[in-house]
Amino acid sequence: MNPRITDLWVYLSTSPLLGLTLTLIAYQGAVWVNKRCGGSPLANPVLIAVTALVALLLATGTPYQTYFDGAQFVHFLLGPATVALAIPLYVHFRRVKAMLLPIVVGLIAGSLTAAFSALLVAKALGASVATQLSLAPKSVTTPIAMGIAERIGGLPSLTAVLVITTGILGAVAGRYLFDALGVRDPAIRGFATGVTAHGIGTARAFQESEQAGAFSALAMGMNGLLTALLLPVLLPLFI
Repeated sequence: MNPRITDLWVYLSTSPLLGLTLTLIAYQGAVWVNKRCGGSPLANPVLIAVTALVALLLATGTPYQTYFDGAQFVHFLLGPATVALAIPLYVHFRRVKAMLLPIVVGLIAGSLTAAFSALLVAKALGASVATQLSLAPKSVTTPIAMGIAERIGGLPSLTAVLVITTGILGAVAGRYLFDALGVRDPAIRGFATGVTAHGIGTARAFQESEQAGAFSALAMGMNGLLTALLLPVLLPLFI
């Protein structure tokens, strides 16, 4: 790297706003790429932004904590953004009431399948117990998943990586899978996405329609709660 550029980076890296600026630029750039690709799920903005940021931090030797000192402002906004998801859910509340029974059945089936299918596959492949426990909450939004992993004896840092990977895969592959299965109802598509791909999938669901996003947000929240309650109780039957 050019010495002048290196000196400039060393100077900028001391600013806590660097992480925030890089995050916003990376995501806006990723959104631009996604639009240029016609909104294709394969050009997922989160995947592109994360890849770009990781590459930049590795290339410059910047510690993650230095980056996060600024990026934590975006992290703080996750709370208000999550609460704001209640607005489209309220708009479609009448349909939520009409589909209450299918929602409950789908939630239980999806939550248990997401957790224990990963657990059993990891066990069959010879993964360590700690890895198995870290995989179990992979379909739950990151803060809840890390808390669950810590409680059941998993590795929270590994769980965070697995959660993000699961969300990106769900957001990328979900549309093609639903189309192949002939699932057209936005409520069903959204709910299934929220159960399996949490927040990243929910963001993708909102790109399809407000109704899909609303049901995805509902599924994301309910799946987090149900998994936190059931996983510690049922795990001893499988470990």
